[in-house]
Amino acid sequence: MEVTLLAEWLNSAFAQYDYIILKALHDLAVATEGALTPFFQWISNFGKMGIGEILLGLLLLCFKRTRKTGVCLLLAVALGALITNVIVKNYVARPRPFLDTTGIYYEWWKFIGGIKQAEYSFPSGHTTAAMAAVTAIILNSKNKWRWVLFLFVILMGISRNYLMVHYPSDILGGILAGTLAGYVSFFIMDRIKEKTG
Repeated sequence: MEVTLLAEWLNSAFAQYDYIILKALHDLAVATEGALTPFFQWISNFGKMGIGEILLGLLLLCFKRTRKTGVCLLLAVALGALITNVIVKNYVARPRPFLDTTGIYYEWWKFIGGIKQAEYSFPSGHTTAAMAAVTAIILNSKNKWRWVLFLFVILMGISRNYLMVHYPSDILGGILAGTLAGYVSFFIMDRIKEKTG
């Protein structure tokens, strides 16, 4: 697989950061004898193709009080998917950590179950969707506990790294893409509200 200049730069610039975190998670998997694997697989599956976030958005649409948040969330997830899966992933074309069958990440990926993943690695689509949804909810809510929702984003990122299907720097990219998508969605909804009264 041909590696782009951007992918090479990411691999080089974040090499130590990525290794330290992935090693810590591999050590955790070894120390717990894989006991946490089902939990992290469940978290990861919840965010597959943004299905969990989409279902939450549809649920929020059912109630008048949360309808605006639901629309904003769904728009944010859609924008996040556009940014991540349609534009950035194909442009950067960073191979996933486990694709180098001679590397240590491949061994760690096999140890944790060897879950296959398609497409490229940067940024994490799962994390983008989680961050887009959480950003949309936080921007539309005044609840003082809304910041706790960031735990979901953190768990999603950890799950993708624990399963060795993403580099930690992919998670950072997903957080940035999701934040942008959430803010753009909120801005669009705000402009529509201004025009429609």
